[in-house]
Amino acid sequence: MSAIPIWSGFLTPVLEVLTDGQIWHKRDLHTAVQDHLGLTDDQRAEMLQSGQRRADNRIGWALSALYRAKLVDKPARATFVITDAGRALLAANPTGITAKILQALPAYRNHTPASAATANAGTAPAAPVVEDEVDPLEQIESGVGRLHAEVAADLLERLREQHPDFLEQSVLDVLVAMGYGGTEGRATRIGGSGDGGVDGVIDQDPLGLERIYVQAKRYAANNTVGRPEIQAFVGALHGVGAARGVFITTSAFTSGAREYAHNIGTRVILIDGERLAELMIRYGVAVQTRQTFIVVEVDEDYFE
Repeated sequence: MSAIPIWSGFLTPVLEVLTDGQIWHKRDLHTAVQDHLGLTDDQRAEMLQSGQRRADNRIGWALSALYRAKLVDKPARATFVITDAGRALLAANPTGITAKILQALPAYRNHTPASAATANAGTAPAAPVVEDEVDPLEQIESGVGRLHAEVAADLLERLREQHPDFLEQSVLDVLVAMGYGGTEGRATRIGGSGDGGVDGVIDQDPLGLERIYVQAKRYAANNTVGRPEIQAFVGALHGVGAARGVFITTSAFTSGAREYAHNIGTRVILIDGERLAELMIRYGVAVQTRQTFIVVEVDEDYFE
């Protein structure tokens, strides 16, 4: 087993390095943290099968968790700085910050909405499963679940930071990737002033005889979409003679909004932020495959 601390063992060292208040580039920060811990050259050179250095991987997990808990911030791409909350937590825990302490923070728990999928997968990011009694396949599935939950949270945060036009195009990209738009993948963004409450349209056939209209709302996590917004969208659909539409938001829908969409004659599908991020991951929109694992087992039929 590696002598390098597990990911949670890097939480305190990362914050201690960042206490100088400077904005650190990711690469320099990784080096400084390893220097701070006094890792040997051999420890720094340890590699994972993926080709990534073990220490860098674990520092990356620690930074991701600290960012999720709002203990560090990212002023720009691949840069980090400590927050006031990070300083306070470090001062309150002189013996060190553990994963349990981190996961008890409201900011950490509320980083992404809870769901059955993420609940089954565990809270992300979290320490890799190391218990010997856990089936190896379960370890892989649990790890993938944690990674996907963290990516989903990051996707939603990035979408909320972009211009509304970016979200409108992104949701069309997702729907086309799902197979909507026919063989030609015809999707047009029509958002902007005078859009009549419709941000995009997808032609299901070359002639545009079958169309799906789309509305996209870039909302903060705590700004839910209510019934009035859905009613307005339905009105916009009627205005263009449409019988079906998709309403997508980076936040969530109130129960009243969902009940209204379920009971009206017009077919309206509601996709909240959690579901949107899940679809982006599943259909490869704005994400890239980092590594693929092949799980094998003995073919019993071969020996019969």
